[in-house]
Amino acid sequence: MQNLVHKNILTASIAVLLTITSGVNAQDSEDGSEGTIEEILVTATKRASTIKDVPFSINAMSEKDIQRSGATSLEELSRNIAGLTMQNLGPGQSQVAIRGVSAGQIVRDQPGVKEQVGVYLDESVISLSLFTPDLDLFDLNRVETLRGPQGTLFGSGSVGGTIRYITNQPDVDEFQGAFELNLNTVTDGELGGHGKGMVNIPLAEGQAALRVVAYSTAYAGFIDALGEGGSVNKDVNNGTRTGGRISLKWDVSDTVTITPRIIYQEIDMDGFNRQEVFSLFANPYTTTRPAIQLGERQQYLLLEEGFSDETTIADVTLESAHDNFDVTFVASLTDRDILVSRDASALSGSVSVDLGFPDAAVVLPSNLEDRTAVEQSTFELRFSSNNDGPLQWLVGAFYSDTERVYSQRLPTPGYDAFTDAVLGAGTSAAVANGFPADSPFNSDLPYDLTQTAVFGELTYDIGEHLHLTAGGRFYDYDESRVITTGGLFGNGDTGQVDETSADGFIPRFMAAYEFNDNVTFNGQVSKGFRLGGVNDPLNASLCTGQDIEIFGGFQDYEDETLLNYEAGVKIRTDNGVTLNAAVFHTEIDDLQVTLDAGSCSSRISFNVPEAHTTGIEFELAAQPTDGLELSFSGSLLEAEFDSTVINAEGNVLGGVQDGNRLPSVPKIQLAAAATYFFPFAMVGDGAEAYVSGSIQHVGNRITQPSDQVAGAGIFSSGLPFAGATGAEITTLDLLLASYETLNLSTGVTKDNWEVVLYVNNATDKNANLSFDRERGGRARLGFRTNTPRTFGVTYRMRY
Repeated sequence: MQNLVHKNILTASIAVLLTITSGVNAQDSEDGSEGTIEEILVTATKRASTIKDVPFSINAMSEKDIQRSGATSLEELSRNIAGLTMQNLGPGQSQVAIRGVSAGQIVRDQPGVKEQVGVYLDESVISLSLFTPDLDLFDLNRVETLRGPQGTLFGSGSVGGTIRYITNQPDVDEFQGAFELNLNTVTDGELGGHGKGMVNIPLAEGQAALRVVAYSTAYAGFIDALGEGGSVNKDVNNGTRTGGRISLKWDVSDTVTITPRIIYQEIDMDGFNRQEVFSLFANPYTTTRPAIQLGERQQYLLLEEGFSDETTIADVTLESAHDNFDVTFVASLTDRDILVSRDASALSGSVSVDLGFPDAAVVLPSNLEDRTAVEQSTFELRFSSNNDGPLQWLVGAFYSDTERVYSQRLPTPGYDAFTDAVLGAGTSAAVANGFPADSPFNSDLPYDLTQTAVFGELTYDIGEHLHLTAGGRFYDYDESRVITTGGLFGNGDTGQVDETSADGFIPRFMAAYEFNDNVTFNGQVSKGFRLGGVNDPLNASLCTGQDIEIFGGFQDYEDETLLNYEAGVKIRTDNGVTLNAAVFHTEIDDLQVTLDAGSCSSRISFNVPEAHTTGIEFELAAQPTDGLELSFSGSLLEAEFDSTVINAEGNVLGGVQDGNRLPSVPKIQLAAAATYFFPFAMVGDGAEAYVSGSIQHVGNRITQPSDQVAGAGIFSSGLPFAGATGAEITTLDLLLASYETLNLSTGVTKDNWEVVLYVNNATDKNANLSFDRERGGRARLGFRTNTPRTFGVTYRMRY
């Protein structure tokens, strides 16, 4: 019955699309049309084509679109892209989903969990689960969002879709330059701003060119941290992003081009965008310590927090054209060093209360350092046809090797003395397992993942209107992991080796029918894949007996697969209207879901036999009159479990029940924008001014599946401390409320310069973006939030 309902939704939606397009016919472009919409070339099929000619659903935000939206990060950009959602999990950390394919919150200590959306910089894969690369958007040609599984051409990690940053390439024909300056101020926060520049220099009499980009951004903080003795540290989550890239294009001959490049970026944040509602150290229930009720954009810290991400990418692309085919070779090396440094004093303190340590031990400052070091090398060689015949083909081979070393340390000066005093002399040394003193938890987890694949696609034209495509990818994955832990909170694992592997075939079939010059229908059936893995051992010393019984049996999880069905239409009229719309249904087998393992301060991943997403997405743009540009986009989504998982006690596990929602994705996401241009002779002939406004609506969401269970928002710490009994109740609504973001701007352009005045988040909406719980909510409760109202001015110049 459920499948019948899904088919009826698809059938009705297709009927609506047919009705929309039934009256659209090709028109002569000289019939007095009043507007035109910019046509963007994309390379989503690893060939250059227009969006209309790509036989599946795709969005492309051009450089102008990015500038007009005011977005400075992929997360901000995502709110304007139908079907793309990014759940903020702290600075540099996010959960990306396309079309609702989401498994729940991934956190720092789950390095074995793979991404569901692939991320590429031009031809180089840069995906990393949780730590989605937050590259600067300056001097990008476009950002492409490829919806639906893209495993045929882009491999594992693209089970939901693929995001591609496409940079502007060196231009051998002319000297170019550009720079951008910005100054902004955040309500109840600090000043921020950025400076960015680009220069393109032709070399060797037009046979080569060098393109250099540099940028530096200062982020304004807006979160205040309360501390011991009534101290207040204001705007703690400020930070910087600095980097650049250097690329050299060399036309070796008329048919051979080599483009080496190096990219470097460093992000340093001094705090997190977490607003807390409860902490072991700051709550209304203590009597021997000051009772504190934390407010909006406040947190309580004993130590400063921080995040850093140093990324270096070196790649080279070689392109060679021949009589009937082209050859492309891409090699890349990615090196990332990530540090998430957070105040874990409440976490360590909560364990100390359970162990019967004195209050002096409970309030010891404790710094959890999560480090991730990644070295990834990839190689791809592909051949593609370049003739005008009815048969077009593409074949290739891919290899990658990823070494990811994850480690945790919990330096807590003075902790060993309390451990030995309460639990017996020599206890701390006995459980250290070779790790440093005064660090009650330590772990080292080196991973090694290799991937080999061959892939191909064939497209055949049947007449002038019908184009059929079939493709596939044979893959082979091998992953190994070694785990070593130590300290009072650890298990004392020593050199435990776990391995997982997978191989198989991913098919894709597509059809495109050109109804006329302005309308194309397309359909796709495709399969996606995500590698399984092995869970880390539970921190048994922190777990309750019930936690061990419920979560202790989840040791490994299987590969996740997805089958996607979609039908769409792409319309481009000669009077300035474009419509891209699609309906889709995905069937997910063995969805890898993530849950908190009770109070163990651990997380587990496990498989849900069946789940689905069904929806419609659309993007409409129009230029109804000279000077007026309008756009409206959105997605309507049903994303649900189709299976129920029962735990060892016979109860539903963590909200994973047939009919319940998948986490982190809204049912409704909408965006609308309007810009009006008009002559502005005040600054000279040819000058133009504009006013622009955009609004984004993000529907309600949950952070992880258990958040939708009745009573999930009722928390009791069970920790008698500082006069609090531990039986007090904190009640929260874990359904993250829907919110709207309104952005307004006005600007003047003339010749090669532009100045913009803007206000982002004009209504100063304080939105809850995701829920944060420490040790299952016993130690700390909070929400990650967005940037408050921001006023700013930007100046751009090109030459």
